[in-house]
Amino acid sequence: MTQYQRLVLAARPRGEVQESDFRLETVAVPELGDGQVLVRNHYLSLDPYMRGRMSAAKSYAASQALDETMIGGTAGQVVASRHPRFAEGDFVAGMLGWAEMGVADGGQLRKVDTSQIPLSAYLGVVGMPGMTAWYGMHQILQAKAGETVYVSAASGAVGSAVGQLAKLRGCRAVGVAGGKEKCDYVVNALGFDACVDYKAGNLDADLAAAAPNGIDAIFENVGGAVFDAALARTNAFARVALCGLIAGYNGQELPIRNARLLLLNRITLRGFIVTEHMEFWPQGLTELGLLVAQGKLKYRETVAQGLASAPQAFKGLLQGHNFGKQLVKLI
Repeated sequence: MTQYQRLVLAARPRGEVQESDFRLETVAVPELGDGQVLVRNHYLSLDPYMRGRMSAAKSYAASQALDETMIGGTAGQVVASRHPRFAEGDFVAGMLGWAEMGVADGGQLRKVDTSQIPLSAYLGVVGMPGMTAWYGMHQILQAKAGETVYVSAASGAVGSAVGQLAKLRGCRAVGVAGGKEKCDYVVNALGFDACVDYKAGNLDADLAAAAPNGIDAIFENVGGAVFDAALARTNAFARVALCGLIAGYNGQELPIRNARLLLLNRITLRGFIVTEHMEFWPQGLTELGLLVAQGKLKYRETVAQGLASAPQAFKGLLQGHNFGKQLVKLI
């Protein structure tokens, strides 16, 4: 291939993301410099954090530049290499963005083994989402056997891993998801003890029934009403790992109506960005990979076909249309 396609951010969204915010381009494959690797991407990861990067507002990371390849995790195969650690045919994971191909310095790529774990899983349960779950559970929540762990967006890439890790620690896992199908999957396939359908309109009462002994640890991906409902059920000295606020990614306000319980129950709340804790990734990814290979950590994927489908798939992700990890298959 002498050319490949990529998607660039053409405009900053106002409110909900639109397909017109992106532009599909054909570009030439660049020549490799010393230490660089050319990769043919097989899968693109779509993740909620991307919505924040599309904004010009100040955040923990730089905004996505206009007219440049949209940021994103990728998994693919080495086509050519000028780096001693990588050879043609190696499978790798990296951050090559919304593109069919990409060039990266060797230090920015992770070689992966596809003999027991599918390539796509390295963008999900054995990638950044899995590490997000692992770090939040091990370093922040530190849940003990017998405690109740609450997980919002429980059927998603991060939430589904959190609940299973909680069960492996002997905890009661209570999830919240949108719709009966997702809740049934969370309980029957993933092994959560209970899952509350927030779309059913009885969030507070249903959560009280699902967590009769209160909540000791909250892994929060959503914010808004589902977070407030969890705060209302907290026990003394509960911990909160604040991972995401997807309910507000299109600019909605997210007031915490039960904020008084942060004081009354002496709650510890910590927000975190998992890429700021890379020193834990070797240990976490090794443990996650072993659990997947042993069949102890299950996952589900929603896969869109072709690069051009990425904007619509991303829009659906932010609206909760995906089931498990949202990917785009490029080859």
